[in-house]
Amino acid sequence: GKAVVGLASRKHQRTSGPVEVTVRDALNQAMDEELERDERVFLMGEEVAQYDGAYKVSRGLWKKYGDKRIIDTPISEMGFAGIAVGAAMAGLRPICEFMTFNFSMQAIDQVINSAAKTYYMSAGLQPVPIVFRGPNGASAGVAAQHSQCFAAWYAHCPGLKVVSPWNSEDAKGLLKSAIRDDNPVVFLENELMYGVPFEMSEDSQSKDFTIPIGKAKIERQGNHVTLVSHSRFVGHCLDAAAVLAKEGIECEVINLRTIRPMDVESIETSVMKTNHLVTVEGGWPQFGVGAEICARVMEGSAFNFLDAPVTRVTGVDIPMPYAKILEDHSLPQVKDIIFSVKKTLNV
Repeated sequence: GKAVVGLASRKHQRTSGPVEVTVRDALNQAMDEELERDERVFLMGEEVAQYDGAYKVSRGLWKKYGDKRIIDTPISEMGFAGIAVGAAMAGLRPICEFMTFNFSMQAIDQVINSAAKTYYMSAGLQPVPIVFRGPNGASAGVAAQHSQCFAAWYAHCPGLKVVSPWNSEDAKGLLKSAIRDDNPVVFLENELMYGVPFEMSEDSQSKDFTIPIGKAKIERQGNHVTLVSHSRFVGHCLDAAAVLAKEGIECEVINLRTIRPMDVESIETSVMKTNHLVTVEGGWPQFGVGAEICARVMEGSAFNFLDAPVTRVTGVDIPMPYAKILEDHSLPQVKDIIFSVKKTLNV
């Protein structure tokens, strides 16, 4: 009953301008609309059907679409990721959910060797239209084996597209694009963002709404320093920017949205304006997303515009501790971003 009421009220809302939608519901809308639009689309993973999803992202979909389209799997990532990749090669368009991306390690052979490399190795004859999605990065109090960010791991591999949304509009528009894309897409959600409501424009409530993969978004204009981030830490950057604005420091905040292909052009354009760059991510520092941004800026035309070295704000270079106070110290906090900005600007 609840799901039906939800759908009815959502239809009602579509005519009435912006509405508040949680990231969880935005992802649910995206999958619902794409399942309805294209009968080749199906969802498989642990607990996605009868239980309504471990994080309730697939709530109501099994009741609506049934066993053929929403498939509960055993706890065997290697197995069900393999089935999903085979289904994609045979002409279906699977969405493969991992309960956390840490468990995609069980299936990394399927993700990289089977999905990512096949289109190229078949000289463009065999597309693999598949979306691997689920929570990525640290949640709260779940220790090292559930807390790693895989943005850099997967973005390292040609053949994959890697998407990391922040708010509800990102989540909906990018997931729809990912499902429609003929390439394998790794879609990195964040467990701590699922329940966060964001305003969604009237535009984004349409069934035709998509966000192009590979384009960053400027979330806040500024002319003193560029902050580049993805996923949950975009919010931290905006919070830091609000504090710094009171001190007369105007930050330009860029939400990457896509890790691969990376929108270097938007970063360079911003750096040419602000002359300073700070990157922020929840992942580890070595060979991270920020490290790649540093290298790209170093090699490109924006380098000559920098008035200070690029600064990286990252997670700490350790497996995630279980204790809450240590966990907090292992991830970027707003104060860390403020400190880095001031250091970069020599304030």
